[in-house]
Amino acid sequence: MNQTRLDDRDIAILATLSREGRIAKTELAARVNLSPTPCWDRMKRLEKAGLIVGYRAEIDLAALGPHVQVFVTVELESHKAESFQIFERIIARTDAVTGCWAIGGGYDYLMQVVTRDVGSFQDLMDGLLESRAGVRRYYSYIVTKPVKADPPALGLLR
Repeated sequence: MNQTRLDDRDIAILATLSREGRIAKTELAARVNLSPTPCWDRMKRLEKAGLIVGYRAEIDLAALGPHVQVFVTVELESHKAESFQIFERIIARTDAVTGCWAIGGGYDYLMQVVTRDVGSFQDLMDGLLESRAGVRRYYSYIVTKPVKADPPALGLLR
């Protein structure tokens, strides 16, 4: 993506949308102190520039039923480029993995997993260990309660 010049109102639009994706356009315009048409034009420009890549609903998983959320650090057996590519392709097709980041430091990846229960999480990990994913070892961290899950404070990134 090319570097798009952003002013304070662009940041305010992005910050508001990251918290409230379904906000009415007129309400968004009022919050960022613009009339609706210029606000809409800015939103379209931000979308076209690739800064807004989608809109999603935040789902209360607890209201859906029992589940377990687990963060997993992963170390691969090999550090060849092909090993990373194979692992990433497998993870991209694994629905229970809701987030995965390549990280620096002692591990290669940090994954976020949401499954029905601990047993289904373990089945997932056993499958990864038996597959061509190349996992050497992993450490799992079960979420016992959510504390904070806010979008980034965009104003701090400028």
